[in-house]
Amino acid sequence: MEILTVKNLNFTYPLCQEKALDEISFSVHRGELLVLCGATGSGKSTLLQMLKPELTPTGRKSGEIFLKQKNLDSLTETESASAIGYVMQKPEQQIVTDKVWHELAFGLENLHLSQNVIARRVAEMASYFGIGAWYDRNTAELSGGQKQLLNLASVMTMQPELLILDEPTAQLDPIAASEFLSVIKKLNQDLGLTVILTEHRLEEAIPLCDRLMIMQNGRILTIAPPRQAILSVRNHPDLLYAMPAASRLFLALECEDICPLTVREGRELMQKYHKNHAGTLPEILYQHSGVPALEFQEVYFRYERHSPDILQGVNLTVYEQEIFCILGENGSGKSTCLKTAANLLKIYSGNIKVFGKKLKAYRGNELYQNCLAMLPQDVQTVFLKNTVREEFQDAGTELAFLPFDAEKLLERHPYDLSGGEQQLAALAKVLAAHPKILLLDEPTKGIDAAAKQKIIQVLRKLRQKGMTIIAVTHDVEFAAECADRCAMFFHGRIIAEDTPKRFFSENSFYTTAVSRMTRDYFRNIVTVQDAVNLLKQN
Repeated sequence: MEILTVKNLNFTYPLCQEKALDEISFSVHRGELLVLCGATGSGKSTLLQMLKPELTPTGRKSGEIFLKQKNLDSLTETESASAIGYVMQKPEQQIVTDKVWHELAFGLENLHLSQNVIARRVAEMASYFGIGAWYDRNTAELSGGQKQLLNLASVMTMQPELLILDEPTAQLDPIAASEFLSVIKKLNQDLGLTVILTEHRLEEAIPLCDRLMIMQNGRILTIAPPRQAILSVRNHPDLLYAMPAASRLFLALECEDICPLTVREGRELMQKYHKNHAGTLPEILYQHSGVPALEFQEVYFRYERHSPDILQGVNLTVYEQEIFCILGENGSGKSTCLKTAANLLKIYSGNIKVFGKKLKAYRGNELYQNCLAMLPQDVQTVFLKNTVREEFQDAGTELAFLPFDAEKLLERHPYDLSGGEQQLAALAKVLAAHPKILLLDEPTKGIDAAAKQKIIQVLRKLRQKGMTIIAVTHDVEFAAECADRCAMFFHGRIIAEDTPKRFFSENSFYTTAVSRMTRDYFRNIVTVQDAVNLLKQN
């Protein structure tokens, strides 16, 4: 039975000529888990917002959407709020109260349910999601993973028939993201809940789904069971980048088996094709410059005098002209570490040196003039003008010196750009300061795989020109492909660092899918291209 039907849906944003959605038609069956993917700007988030009346954007719309044969436009606010649950990408944007228990009850209170019903539903959901241990805490004190789990639990207290999630793991570390997606699948199976999920992190999302819908330029390119859908985009490299590592390896080797989706299925493929040849991909010896660009020496930081230390004796040296990636769980102190390096937060003990000079010795804006720049996690905070051209003029950005082509972005409003385009436009503004050290906080958050490849190419060009780049990231694939060295941040300090091949080859969870897939057969494999190269040799 169909729970959701979309017929000939078209949508155009104000002042835009191009359609954001172009003749979209599909249906979702009750109890189905549908994963929606596509390049940044392909229309995924717009489509999901159209499925929730309260979030429908302003613009020109045609076509019809039905929930259980009832037109979505005819739903009352109460019906919409209870029947359609929606979890956003940024957890902070959805939390409205100061206490965890109140957040769980807030939606039910607005439905004017009895105290008895509210108490029972809140207790049940708190138990189901394991929230009991932090039930009385302030919402502001929660980690990113806890906030997103709280958002999901709060939505589920309303007992929705359709759950919509717009990139819910974008700000979560690999372990928290995996746990969150497992909860989604459990809800789908335990309650028969219908789920529509859009993700750029498809490694674990695709194996969970019944069907995969791929969008391109506002249209549905394909909607089919995941193996069939992946095979249909084998000639679309920009879309193929996003698919699970096992599937990409399968297609690169031109195998005739069934397209694998999971690490386990990929390992079975390895067993068949590795021909009992043990192998090691030769590692190119990395030698850093020997000249420190950024140094942390026993650095301590806390937000308030009597609060716990966030940074607990950080020791770190990043050398000139290298790309250094810092990974670790949500709340471990990675972003705080980056902000202290940019002198946005003041440490209370230890030393931070930039090119051998203590941070506190830099006067006025000296640190930010031809020395150090930081691109924040939310790049929209960088934009102040109505067009990209005005942004560049204000910053003094010279197009001729950019390591990418920004010409096509100039006449557009910064907020109208896709996630990847916003990253590049913000980076162009930051580069106008001609920094020697570039700090990046989650540079691939919310962007598609093709845009990520573009970011990697840009960072490599900047390094070749002499820049030192330090990136905090949850994206292990990104770090494996572009970093010279990687470090693990845990409990307020750096606990390990190494080259990507050694770093990811020895980790179980903070590692790439292809590393988990191949480690019993080969060594030093951390990217799909590594595996392809070695398997073709065999």
